[in-house]
This record gives sequence, structure tokens and C-alpha cells, in this order.
Amino acid sequence: MHRIRVRLKKSPIGQKPRARKTLKALGLKRLSSSVEHEATPQILGMVRTVAHLVEVEQLSGKGSPR
Repeated sequence: MHRIRVRLKKSPIGQKPRARKTLKALGLKRLSSSVEHEATPQILGMVRTVAHLVEVEQLSGKGSPR
């Protein structure tokens, strides 16, 4: 399975509650914060819901070393 990195690039202030809850579910709290997830259909659907607020980067392999 592929992994993706999702970064919050716009503030959720003034957005609809559904978008704010989706960002929280993805684990994004602050501007420029990023999280890595498996690219499952559920995660991709959440990313699509908040696509106007986030930036997505596809990672290669099983994951990146920290």
C-alpha cells in the first residue's frame, strides 16, 4: 500500500464544521503540520473533502525513516 503525507496549508477558521472535524480526524492541528497515512479509500476520501485546505505528497515505499 502507498503512503501519503498530508500538510495543512490553510486555516480551518471559517470553514464548515464537517471540514474542521475531518482535519481533526486526519490528525492535523496547526498550520504547516503534516501527518503520514496509508492511502486507503477512507483516507483518500477525507483528503478529498478538505482538498482546498491541504497539500498532499505521495511517498515511495513502505514509509520514510524518521
